[in-house]
Amino acid sequence: MAESEPWKIVVIDDEEGIRRVMRITLEDAGYTVVTAADGTSGLSLCSETSPQIVVTDIRMPDMDGIQVLESIKQRSPEIEVIVVTAFGEMDLAIRALQLDASDFITKPIDNNLLFIALDRARHRYTTQQQIKDYTRYLENGWANTTQELMETFAYQRNLIESSMDGIMGLDVEGQVVTFNRSLEQMLGYSKGEVLHTLPIYRFFPRSAAVDFKEAVASDAYGGKNRLSLYETMLVDSSGRNIPVQISATMLYEDGSDAGMVLFIRDLRELRRLEREMADQAKILHQDKMMSLGRLAASVVHEINNPLAGILNYLRLMIRILNRGPLSSDSQQKFQNYLELVESETDRCSRIISSLLTFSRKTPPSCTDRGQG
Repeated sequence: MAESEPWKIVVIDDEEGIRRVMRITLEDAGYTVVTAADGTSGLSLCSETSPQIVVTDIRMPDMDGIQVLESIKQRSPEIEVIVVTAFGEMDLAIRALQLDASDFITKPIDNNLLFIALDRARHRYTTQQQIKDYTRYLENGWANTTQELMETFAYQRNLIESSMDGIMGLDVEGQVVTFNRSLEQMLGYSKGEVLHTLPIYRFFPRSAAVDFKEAVASDAYGGKNRLSLYETMLVDSSGRNIPVQISATMLYEDGSDAGMVLFIRDLRELRRLEREMADQAKILHQDKMMSLGRLAASVVHEINNPLAGILNYLRLMIRILNRGPLSSDSQQKFQNYLELVESETDRCSRIISSLLTFSRKTPPSCTDRGQG
């Protein structure tokens, strides 16, 4: 996009007040903003206005923010999406990052954090567009040989080196010929140790290398000879496995294989967030069990009362039966006692059911619908 062209943002939120405040705030900062009250109309706005950035609430009726994110990435993967979650919805934030959201922020929205997220989204968008243009340049055969093709990366050194994601270029033999600063930091190798020395499969665990090769050749991850958001492991210089997400494309010259370009995203922070979420769920369950223990004494008292009543009524019924055939008056008393036994038994059942519901360990749900 041209430097003078304003950045276009679509804001999707089912709360009118939030849409109005965000529009005023972002327009004051120089953005062009349109808003939508639900996911369906938000997607329509994206088709009509072609924004660079979408800010969407997670919790919306009918079509939630995760579904909006998935639809946008399927239709226009170049659009950067920032999701807005309620405090404590770390599972939804992690899911959004897995689906290639550029960032997430929590409600109530802090303007400083919002603009930081927007700066990151703009940087990602600009970098990915430049990389996309440059990859197209390479694929169109402007370089006459594989060596010339890889040397052309020198003209885009600043672009490649400034990328937040790791970028690795391979020649036709699978040797590494481009290895940017993000990869140096991620894997612990220097360029001098890697360039024209190590093959791509040196960076994979044995089984993962075979799986990667099969994935590139298959249609399962974005099409044959392409990969999109493929998750695997890479091995750093100290032998540790690092979880990563790889997007890659084969390069061709005159119909022949000319190498490959890989874009690698470090997932360690994402995995750390997942572990924290699991630990939080475990702690919450432990707290619940402690509360359950404290509750047990009062529950025993609650159950003892109806049980004592049931026992007394049953004894009275036995006495009535022991007197012989039931008179009409005795039948009526017997009927009343049975109804009381039924009522007190039902009371006990409800107390036990409430206790079981409280103690049952359930995973956090991502499908609840509510206001954002």
